[in-house]
Amino acid sequence: MIGKAQNILKQYFGYEEFRAGQAEIISNILSGKNTAGIMPTGGGKSICYQVPALMSEGITLVISPLISLMKDQVDSLTVQGIPATYINSTLSASEVEERMEEASHGEYKLLYVAPERLESSRFINFLDSLRIPLVAVDEAHCLSQWGHDFRPSYLGIFNAVKQLSSKPVILALTATATPQVQTDILNHLHIPGNNKVLTGFQRNNLFFNVIKGEDRKRYAGSYVQKNKEQSGIIYCATRKEVDNVHDYLLKKGISAGKYHGGLSDSLRLEQQEAFLNDSILVMVATNAFGMGINKSNVRYVLHYQIPKNMEAYYQEAGRAGRDGVESECLLLFSPQDIQTQRFIIEQNVMSSELLQNELHKLRDMVDFVHTESCLQNYILSYFGEESDSECGHCSNCLDDREAEDVTVKAQMVLSCMIRMNERFGSSMISGVLTGSKGKKIKDFGFEKLSTYGLLKGQSQKEVGLFIDYLISEGIIDVEGGSFPILKVSVKGKEVLMGERSVSRKIQIQAAPVLSDDDELFHALRKLRKTIADEEGVPPFVIFSDKTLHDMCIRQPSNDTEFLTVSGVGNSKLERYGQRFLAEINSFLQENEEYRSKQKESIRSASVAKETSDQPSYLITFEMFQAKRSIKEIASAREMSPTTIENHIIRSFEEGQADDWSIFFTEDEESLIEKVVNNVGEKPLKPIKESLPDDVSYFQIKGYLAKRRMRA
Repeated sequence: MIGKAQNILKQYFGYEEFRAGQAEIISNILSGKNTAGIMPTGGGKSICYQVPALMSEGITLVISPLISLMKDQVDSLTVQGIPATYINSTLSASEVEERMEEASHGEYKLLYVAPERLESSRFINFLDSLRIPLVAVDEAHCLSQWGHDFRPSYLGIFNAVKQLSSKPVILALTATATPQVQTDILNHLHIPGNNKVLTGFQRNNLFFNVIKGEDRKRYAGSYVQKNKEQSGIIYCATRKEVDNVHDYLLKKGISAGKYHGGLSDSLRLEQQEAFLNDSILVMVATNAFGMGINKSNVRYVLHYQIPKNMEAYYQEAGRAGRDGVESECLLLFSPQDIQTQRFIIEQNVMSSELLQNELHKLRDMVDFVHTESCLQNYILSYFGEESDSECGHCSNCLDDREAEDVTVKAQMVLSCMIRMNERFGSSMISGVLTGSKGKKIKDFGFEKLSTYGLLKGQSQKEVGLFIDYLISEGIIDVEGGSFPILKVSVKGKEVLMGERSVSRKIQIQAAPVLSDDDELFHALRKLRKTIADEEGVPPFVIFSDKTLHDMCIRQPSNDTEFLTVSGVGNSKLERYGQRFLAEINSFLQENEEYRSKQKESIRSASVAKETSDQPSYLITFEMFQAKRSIKEIASAREMSPTTIENHIIRSFEEGQADDWSIFFTEDEESLIEKVVNNVGEKPLKPIKESLPDDVSYFQIKGYLAKRRMRA
């Protein structure tokens, strides 16, 4: 049965193998088992019901929360030669009747509807007249009040499905569900616990970066300009901030759209379509934008302010890199974000119990900002998944600067909290430590404490940020909701007793810049846009960026070779094969150097894999000697560019080569030497900031390696 499913996967979707969890879910469905699939964004959830739909008689019902998702899915399925349709509020009454009639005649394999439509007894009677083998509940976390996007209409899904005489199998799918939400999904939809397929939440192609202390508007504008060829989303917490950032980008000559609840339906739809079709590459939006947007080539998601919780953050950040291509998730933080989100939560949550839950989740979000451990691991831990190793490519993992011992400072904070009877929040504690003369401090007599003014050389804001760091490390616990108080944790008591030390990195690196300078890729992307405009669909529906990249590597010259490209099935071969093959052939005839360079890159990667018994850094160095760029090596070896750079530097340090001119010219070396003599060898950031922008961290590290070898 799975063999047949694999044939369908290749024929319609162009993939040779199922991704993690897909085969198990499909096998459960075909065996008649209600199943829950918890898979990361971009993990291929839709395949889990689309393949069984093509293997079963009748029509599969897909319950989806947003009309934009329905349209994207139906457009994509239609291009792949799969008959599908949707019924939602964008259709007139006559159009709804027409589609219901066509569904009754068996003209579709998939029907998408919103959960609210199941509240209509007439529509339930219509569904009961159809043969429905499967009901797929997308974004299933919406049925839990403890989730981040609760929709009461989801609670009626099981009772509606129970009324159907065809007794369909139920499949629940979501990408962001804490253990508590997962339990709710299983209970509400009557899914046995052993039918839950959890593939893990890790997204290896996403690079997480937290940036603090920057001018946000300037940073965002600079980042977007440097990545002007890339598609991205900028999320803001409020409509006002969306308007401000959008206007700022327009003044800088950046073509950007905006999306929030204050715009008319027609304008929101217009902006969304422009973004999906790559007519504009940047969308500035509130969280009202994006749920279910199936745009696969979003290369970055920039959070201009922190979202209200980790579920919202990971879902929004996860809209980057859905095609599996490396993408960035940046979070710009300012302390006032916390009050903004607290205000929004208090205005929208009525139940006292839910309010405390939402404020606790906001605290978890703040802890994420302040942690100095692996960002990916923090996310995984939040969703109940543990990892044995760091991701190696988030801003924290790539920050190789030395950490300073702050144990004594931490003991001062903890001691102060105890002397204040652990009854106050961060603001009051930092006020005492910095020697504030505030009225409340005097009223409580805290100016008489031995810890009063212990950190008077620092600002109250700096001490507050340090307290946030101790909270994120679990050294301080937070209790209460609207007016949280701080308590010394078990780990904190160990710090006080001298049984545990505390260290903190001095600086945090800023985010790197994306780049994509492959000429053939740009030519294919231009062709994709032309075809998409002709057909009136978003470009990613034609082919994903990942598929275009694979074309650049494989350089197919005929139909058989074109079918070997990831994401190319028979339907897309018939529709687009000749035009893309002609474009590739024309480009390669005019760029013979490109062809040979790519083939050599593939050969080098193959050699590297065949000689994997060598030390990893030597494999990298061999590819580097073969004139491969750092970016090419990183892609071939599936490592971060920083790791590749470190491999090269280590090779020089161990005597594999001695031509340091690959790092810098004599003038650049003299310039770096002068700065290092002035500011010291560590940390690296002051060195970088004292040098021209075109001198890279790689060059600085190379100089320091050479300097150490001379010593």
